[in-house]
Amino acid sequence: MVTPEEEVALIEDYVSDSVDHHGFPAGKLSTGGWRSAWYIIGVEVGERFAYFGIASNLITYLTGPLGQSTATAAVNVNTWSGTASMLPVLGAFIADAYLGRYHTIVVASLIYILGLGLLTLSAFLILIRISEQRNDTVKSFFWVNILFFCSLYMVAIGQGGHKPCVQAFGADQFDSGDSKERISRGSFFNWWFMTLSAGITLSFLVVVYVQDNVSWALGFGIPCLFMVMALALFLLGRKTYRYPRGNHKEKKNAFARIGRVFVAAYKNRKLNLSDSGLSQGLLEDGSSQKRKGWLEFLAKALLSGEGGAEPCSIKDVEDAMALVRLIPIWITSVISTIPYAQYSTFFTKQGVTVDRKILPGLEIPPASFQSFIGVSILISVPTYERVFLPLARYITKKPFGITMLQRIGAGMVLSSFNMVVAALVEMKRLETAKEYGLVDRPDATIPMSIWWFIPQYLLLGMIDVFSLVGTQEFFYDQVPTELRSIGLALSLSAMGLSSFLSGMLITVIDWVTGKDGGESWFNTNLNRAHVDYFYWLLAAFTAVGFLAFLFFSRLYVYRRVDQV
Repeated sequence: MVTPEEEVALIEDYVSDSVDHHGFPAGKLSTGGWRSAWYIIGVEVGERFAYFGIASNLITYLTGPLGQSTATAAVNVNTWSGTASMLPVLGAFIADAYLGRYHTIVVASLIYILGLGLLTLSAFLILIRISEQRNDTVKSFFWVNILFFCSLYMVAIGQGGHKPCVQAFGADQFDSGDSKERISRGSFFNWWFMTLSAGITLSFLVVVYVQDNVSWALGFGIPCLFMVMALALFLLGRKTYRYPRGNHKEKKNAFARIGRVFVAAYKNRKLNLSDSGLSQGLLEDGSSQKRKGWLEFLAKALLSGEGGAEPCSIKDVEDAMALVRLIPIWITSVISTIPYAQYSTFFTKQGVTVDRKILPGLEIPPASFQSFIGVSILISVPTYERVFLPLARYITKKPFGITMLQRIGAGMVLSSFNMVVAALVEMKRLETAKEYGLVDRPDATIPMSIWWFIPQYLLLGMIDVFSLVGTQEFFYDQVPTELRSIGLALSLSAMGLSSFLSGMLITVIDWVTGKDGGESWFNTNLNRAHVDYFYWLLAAFTAVGFLAFLFFSRLYVYRRVDQV
């Protein structure tokens, strides 16, 4: 016979909402925690190495072997990266509603590997065509270009299933009901980002060099090999993982029950909420004034509808409210991340025009300077964890130091400031080109060191630590448990939509400024372009987005721990 004390011990030894690989309750000592998390972090390092091995130098490939103009290539890069960042919403839905995170990661990884393999094949065929034509560009063999773009978007599809599920699955290894593991989960997002930045930095240094100096086919083949290694490592840790409890039918109900709240609220929109006391506990707590108004209509789902329709539960309404409250934060995040789309396009093209020697006789590819983003992250994360957070905890007397929204807001301020820095550096570059009479010599090297661009790359790393990591933790933490993959996908989709908006802005501005014989802001000859004007515009957009974020963040009500 089991004593009450032994029952308590048994409960404490297991995670209530997770199972092990056999389907039994997940033991705290035998599964999950940092041991499992490091397997998953290793997988993400390999995947990020592969992804940025393609993304970081893509504009050089498009303007080089494929012969596209700078504006067209920038739009294509933004469209692809935007698609890659939006597809996680679909991947997260499939994971949360049907396959589960583990199986979605496996399937997405196989698609990823296939796409990278075909991308390598297309690059090899294009190089053969260049050799046959003895020309620097490829304007024929339409089917080879089709293969290239199809394989490129296959990579985006694979990344769409892989990205939200791996991070959510990693965070699942920490029990939100355990105070110590909950704090560890917050650290997980920081160390997750720092370690994957090491993979990204290695990709910038190794893969970009191979692509620019050895072979594009080999430069695409190396990421494919790393993705194969990442999948093997993920499968290796299978027996140590905690798997979220619940079958697929229950997961589909998460979407159905929350969707039912909106339907019931709409049907009951003419009913008077004040006539019923059912919603009193929902709307009249310490933050009642914040909840009333633009969310009050959802509480009407608690009322019995016409014909005696069954009302929704308070939990369902709370979950629906949680999703709705995220919308303004998500929109302002989209606006504030538009500048982030520039580092892999215009930052790289600007670097081509200046002196890239870092040591006598040693010249590095311009895309490799993106490695300073990773260097900045490698410095910023430990500084944030070991210096900033303890100081913030001492000042605020809060266990997490600062709130997630405060962290995101700090990143927005840095983002706007970074665009100001980028605009000033570009003005310096244009002035130097004019001073040395190089305005109409786009192939000449401007006597300006590429080290001038270092501050904007370092600031991007700091922006990541505050805004990007904060956004990911916020959206994971503030959605219902069953929809955490969707939560992370929302944070990624904000960056995806910002890439689309960046591409749209480039297209419109290029058309407006270039019509009637005018000089486009994005002239192929960057010495006659005005990318600095574009940066000033983005700085203004980001500042406006931050002001809107301040307004909505003051109205935001965090979900209680017992609801998450």
